[in-house]
Amino acid sequence: MKIELHQANRGEMGSTCLISRCQPNKRRPLMPRSTSTPVVCIVDDDTDVLGSLRFLLETDGFDVRTFRSGAALLNSIAAGEVDCLVIDYKMPGMNGLDLAIRLQKRDIDSPIILITGYPDQDISRKAAAAGIRHVVLKPLLEDSLVSRVRDVIRESQPAVR
Repeated sequence: MKIELHQANRGEMGSTCLISRCQPNKRRPLMPRSTSTPVVCIVDDDTDVLGSLRFLLETDGFDVRTFRSGAALLNSIAAGEVDCLVIDYKMPGMNGLDLAIRLQKRDIDSPIILITGYPDQDISRKAAAAGIRHVVLKPLLEDSLVSRVRDVIRESQPAVR
């Protein structure tokens, strides 16, 4: 299994909030997909990051749901409802790797992109062990994350004949 580690381009700003004045998604239960708009769930304990990533992905045409914890996501998701998951690595209670394992146990096989501002030398190995093939580094994720989300959704769709 090939693990991909993507380094976002480092700009002049080092802020974790990628886009200012973003509002995190209000809590709403996930509904089964009824449109062709790809559904992306973002899990991060930082509300500024959640709002920024939500704005970024919605601007690019995705239907985005945000969650401040792994437990909140697990209480709101079922198999087949989501096209891609963007999960933060370091979160209190349940980290992104633990969440990925719990999702697998529930037969939720949507592709996962792990985002982290704290990469260690074993992050790719740890991610692979949790079933995650894609790791993107913070803080400036814009182009790297959008293209990675598009790629994993395209890769996970069955080939059209």
